[in-house]
Amino acid sequence: MKIALFAGDGIGPEIMAQARRVLDALGLPGLELMEGDVGGAAYRKHGHPLPEETLATARAADAILFGAVGDPDCDNLERHLRPEQAILGLRSALGLFANLRPATMFPGLEDMSALRAEVASQIDILIVRELNGDVYFGEKAMRTLEDGRRQGYDFMSYAEDEVRRIAHVAFRAAQGRKGKLCSVDKANVLETSQLWRDVVIETAAEYPDVELSHMYVDNAAMQLVRAPGQFDVIVTGNLFGDILSDQASMCVGSIGLLASAALGERQTEYGTFGMYEPIHGSAPDIAGQGKANPMAMILSLAMLLRHSLGREEDAARIEAAVAGALEDGVLGGDLGGTAGTQEIGDAVLARL
Repeated sequence: MKIALFAGDGIGPEIMAQARRVLDALGLPGLELMEGDVGGAAYRKHGHPLPEETLATARAADAILFGAVGDPDCDNLERHLRPEQAILGLRSALGLFANLRPATMFPGLEDMSALRAEVASQIDILIVRELNGDVYFGEKAMRTLEDGRRQGYDFMSYAEDEVRRIAHVAFRAAQGRKGKLCSVDKANVLETSQLWRDVVIETAAEYPDVELSHMYVDNAAMQLVRAPGQFDVIVTGNLFGDILSDQASMCVGSIGLLASAALGERQTEYGTFGMYEPIHGSAPDIAGQGKANPMAMILSLAMLLRHSLGREEDAARIEAAVAGALEDGVLGGDLGGTAGTQEIGDAVLARL
């Protein structure tokens, strides 16, 4: 089993170190770990945020564990050289089109949510976000109009096969949960969304055991804070998914607890090839201070073990260890506690 470890920028190396401690503690047989440079760290070393050697390492792996990218010192670089292009480049080159972001309220943390405790306690959602289309990958440019005004534009589009493949992922995920799928779009004003809705409805015929509903994205954003318990699995496009998944993360108390998976169609000997990362970013303001909460990174490792290596028991052990540490009051600064990166890692290891 080969896992590529890409720590990246900011707090990436710190939280990756804790995930690696957990991985080492499992003692998995036949495991090979490979490292690579990404983001601003890669740019400074290689002149590009996603060097060819890193991409080759990714392709040779069965799964990727990704830390974070983002460096304020690189903000003035040309767009194709900025750190964030590493993750976009990996998603595109490796065909990682399906983003899974679970948002679950851990017992005892209800008061940490921005929502009332009785509302927050209902949250158990999986957001399935399409990753390779929409405005992020469409034609984009800045231009000057005939009257001299500057104009920026980004082209939003989806082909029906792109919608169908993410719909299949979402329907299968719903089959393994409560059997409910809500497709989020803006079909009342966007032709892209109308196609999205039409194709999702067509795909639903193959999943008679899943209850399908539809919701406009503005209403979905409101419902996530009004009554999140109504949702099981949500499927949506790249732009809407980016926003809703971050909103859901704050509903459960902290962005420092949310893991994610980016999956493609490639199957390995052990499972589905994918890239796994916490959703919180590089947090350069606390980098190197030992303050970062590594739990999202560790939970990302659990997702990797489940989806890409077929090791459900090990994944469940890690998730139980994280839940146990939280229940016992081992809280990072993002949750109002004082536990540092190393202390949190120690707590998870002790319960593992």
